[in-house]
Amino acid sequence: MASLKFNNVYIKDYYAIVGPKEKESNLKKFQQSIDDYYFGEKTFEKAEIKMQRVVIDNLLKNNNLVINDIDYLLAGDLINQIAISSYTSRNYTVPFIGMYAACATFPEEVLIGGNLIESKNAKQVICLTSSHSLTAERQYRYPVEYGNTKPSTATCTATASVGIILTSKVSRLKVKGGTFGKTIDLGINDTNHMGAVMAPSCADTIFNHLKNNNMKPTDYDVILTGDLGKVGIEILKKYYEKTYHEKLPNVIDSGSLLYKENQNMMSGGSGPCCLPLMLFCNVLNVKKYKRLLVIGTGSLHTPVLVNQKNSIPSVSHAIDIEVIS
Repeated sequence: MASLKFNNVYIKDYYAIVGPKEKESNLKKFQQSIDDYYFGEKTFEKAEIKMQRVVIDNLLKNNNLVINDIDYLLAGDLINQIAISSYTSRNYTVPFIGMYAACATFPEEVLIGGNLIESKNAKQVICLTSSHSLTAERQYRYPVEYGNTKPSTATCTATASVGIILTSKVSRLKVKGGTFGKTIDLGINDTNHMGAVMAPSCADTIFNHLKNNNMKPTDYDVILTGDLGKVGIEILKKYYEKTYHEKLPNVIDSGSLLYKENQNMMSGGSGPCCLPLMLFCNVLNVKKYKRLLVIGTGSLHTPVLVNQKNSIPSVSHAIDIEVIS
């Protein structure tokens, strides 16, 4: 059974640092922003490492903790061998678990971290992720200096780092459980159409989560997806209705909501930070939302395999969050 249920897993706090475009976006409750993509460093990669360190240091400081109070650091990013998170982890004397599910990394971390806490193998865990527009562009497509254009179906990687503290102590946000998704590949190989790649796995995870827990979509106040984008979220709705003969009336997508219309970000935002940014900085501040199904959507491709004409697999993971009054 791919679904997990937790009784004693809570989100104690979060910290978000965002980039220049994200500072001007629809986000409302982030703690810090940067004005240039180098963040005082010599490379974009070092800037992303610095963002992760800022998140960890401020999570500890704001909660009167030291690193030895943390049992595990779960972290992931988009760069080869999750190098950003690996380089960050060397600065902290805490067991490090590197995680990778592309843009589904955050809920994967929460499910693994939650299981450590629920099994009483941990009391406090940091879940951390990041992405940087220019490190991702250089790896997955072309360096920004190349000046290539993008089609309207493309999304833009968000520049940000987001971290949370998972704990066994009761707080306002309870993680009730979630569902690990299966890898789905429908033969799509267009790297500029990630919404189409990820919508089927997102639909599969939603369906199986609801089935495993004997629930229906409207049992949640909102279903928040990761970074399908404006085009992808419409594909999800149509695909879900056609495949499972049921509508998703309350689904919204982080990527399609992240940027303002006048920012001209094509289909919207993407990256592993997209989902936690919208979740913590916007959606959880809507008072009517008391029960949320949160699904990270990940495209599991590399440029080498795509250039070899391979199709793109996708995976989506879900977490069930309750806001306690």
